[in-house]
Amino acid sequence: MLTTLSAEPFRAAFRIPKRKKHVPAVRAQVRETLIKWGLEQIASDVELVTSELVTNAVIHCRVSFAEVEVTVHVDWDELVLEVSDPDRARLPQPGERRPEDDEEGGRGLLLVAALSDSWGCRELTYGKCVWARFRADRDTVEGST
Repeated sequence: MLTTLSAEPFRAAFRIPKRKKHVPAVRAQVRETLIKWGLEQIASDVELVTSELVTNAVIHCRVSFAEVEVTVHVDWDELVLEVSDPDRARLPQPGERRPEDDEEGGRGLLLVAALSDSWGCRELTYGKCVWARFRADRDTVEGST
């Protein structure tokens, strides 16, 4: 179940239950939003990073019945992707493998670092936010309104 939270231009926010089955829906919604904004040139990279960050939030958040919030917005000449969850105690570390990671796991943040221009995380009052920034052509975005 995908819940849309924002109606501001060049800002979209979605909230999903903390379940793997909802990851494809938010990934598709982010891609659709970027295409609508005229940002096709970065849509594939942002879509893949969205999938990685949302999947990480779903897998690693230890708060029962949590929701994951995904926000994309244009900040001057960058697109900002933010994925928030209520588990403040577990901040991501690139390249860190945890015992619960399977054979293929533990490399998602390396992919995030490779596809985005910058990324990081910050503690929130009641959780954490992992963010990634992508260079965007502001003229393209402004021309799509």
